[in-house]
Amino acid sequence: MGERAQYVVVENGAWQRYYSHWAASRVVDDLLPGPVAATRCFRANREIDEWLDDVWCEGAALVDHDRRILLWFAFADSWADHIAARAVLARTWPGWDVRFAHDGMGDLTHHLGLGRDLTRAPGWFETFEPTGFTATEYTEPCAVASLRLPDGSVRAWGSDWEPLAHLAGGPGLIDLLVPSPASPALTDMPYGGVHFDPRARTVSLWAVQSVAGIHDWPLPGWEDWVLDFRGDDHTQQAALLPADFPFPQPPLAPALRRLGNGLSTPPPDHGALLARATAAPGPEGTVPVVNPAALVPHEPADPTPAELAALCTVLDALVAEAEAD
Repeated sequence: MGERAQYVVVENGAWQRYYSHWAASRVVDDLLPGPVAATRCFRANREIDEWLDDVWCEGAALVDHDRRILLWFAFADSWADHIAARAVLARTWPGWDVRFAHDGMGDLTHHLGLGRDLTRAPGWFETFEPTGFTATEYTEPCAVASLRLPDGSVRAWGSDWEPLAHLAGGPGLIDLLVPSPASPALTDMPYGGVHFDPRARTVSLWAVQSVAGIHDWPLPGWEDWVLDFRGDDHTQQAALLPADFPFPQPPLAPALRRLGNGLSTPPPDHGALLARATAAPGPEGTVPVVNPAALVPHEPADPTPAELAALCTVLDALVAEAEAD
């Protein structure tokens, strides 16, 4: 249990790692006020000498002051929440190269010159043999899969699979897409999309979440295919979708307001709840055991009044711009 987050701060040629057991959902909140505030916040956490892996780390950030590069990943509740966070960070980190770490911990360790597999065991990327594909009946799918047919037309389906799962299944998935019935029109943006072009032997993928392993191309089964990885840019797939299955355009103003509302919401103290749980007797005399790190609440160093005021100014400006569009 937990929302484990890892932070790395690079400064003056040295780097340190920090850890919080409950901060994965607050990585974006802690980054929003800018590099000075974020660094102070991360250094307020426990320094550690180990790496989390892609399974246990649910959010992370690397702040490289020497090269002015920010790498980060965390789960966003929606496409709009991710895009809103990107818009704010672009203004509160001026002069910095702000990158979403699509390869998860692999991007962080690669940046430090340690390779992408430092935290990954051999054969860690799990593949499977798809036996079927059923397009989702929901209007808010996890992903959209599209396929260029032999006659040049394109079909598309909503999918309950994670974006990268469409590649983990190998090219055999393509033949399973064709007989799938049409999906209902989308009412919200998915978390990602994949487009197959068998004639060109090209597969394109975009996502607003981490897709760990994407830079280890070719993935198993795709040895004679070319990957066109688009980061979090959905526009290429949007241009390919059939006219009756377009991507919607969710407004950004509500997502920007949610970011502002989160500034005044303190992180919950999960540790106190777990402490009470461990104090209670277990069933049939068993003894509850809890990771000691789970009892330490996330206590970020709050931004200064000036940092908070500057952030609110940015948010107000972005909301006004979004509503004017």
